[in-house]
Amino acid sequence: MLIAGPTASGKSALAMAIAEAGGGRILNADALQVFEDWRVLTARPSLTDEARVPHALYGHVPRDLAYSVGHWLRDVAPLLSGPRPIVVGGTGLYFTALTEGLADIPDVPVTVSHAAAAKLKEDGLDAMVADLDPGSRSRIDLRNPRRVLRAWEVLEATGRGIADWQDETGPALLPLESATALLLEAPPDWLNPRIEARFDAMLDEGLLDEARANRPGWHPALPSAKAIGAADVMAHVDGALDLAALRNNVAIQSRQYAKRQRSWFRARMAGWRRIDPGGG
Repeated sequence: MLIAGPTASGKSALAMAIAEAGGGRILNADALQVFEDWRVLTARPSLTDEARVPHALYGHVPRDLAYSVGHWLRDVAPLLSGPRPIVVGGTGLYFTALTEGLADIPDVPVTVSHAAAAKLKEDGLDAMVADLDPGSRSRIDLRNPRRVLRAWEVLEATGRGIADWQDETGPALLPLESATALLLEAPPDWLNPRIEARFDAMLDEGLLDEARANRPGWHPALPSAKAIGAADVMAHVDGALDLAALRNNVAIQSRQYAKRQRSWFRARMAGWRRIDPGGG
């Protein structure tokens, strides 16, 4: 079973209910919840939830280790043949790679990644887009710096556009027709109040204590620092941001993230069964 949806839409609760009713193991498909250092901030299942139902691929990656969709596919593959898998999360790329396959693109050298980051900073996004091959420009979201950066790195490192690599995609680990695939619809007017309420719940669950525990060794360039609101929580812990501003910033970032997720789901998950989490 596959369960996808935007942040704060109730995916984890649905997965828990299904697992408790019919058995199974919940497998994480959220790129932010794989890291070890942000349980509360990324809304990972609680220790109590993990004791009630078997979970896997949550918090298993050190905060300073880069983790790609390829890594995730390698980690999830052996778990698909175990207890009934219930794959749940909000990272659309994980689901499309799982159900459609993933291009076997060689690793990009660190020197190329550094060059790409420097070019983006010095020349801007439009200059990087201009350097891409026509096939890649026609396929990726040119307004998304991360997608453009990735395409530029691949072209620079391999001499081939990312679109060419994607055209050689291997077979899917779990074809969509072989799974029950549920997509939680979550319109903004229903989701936004849940996003705001969830931040207050995070505070009650010890978010600031979690941030203080993570403060030693914290750096915004860490892979785990991509967690929504991580930099703002650290700014608050450091006394540079008051609580009201922190709450507002995290809500804005979460709403923006949910919008990007909905866009991906509309574009790439047409074959999924839509369900209304609000019951309307």
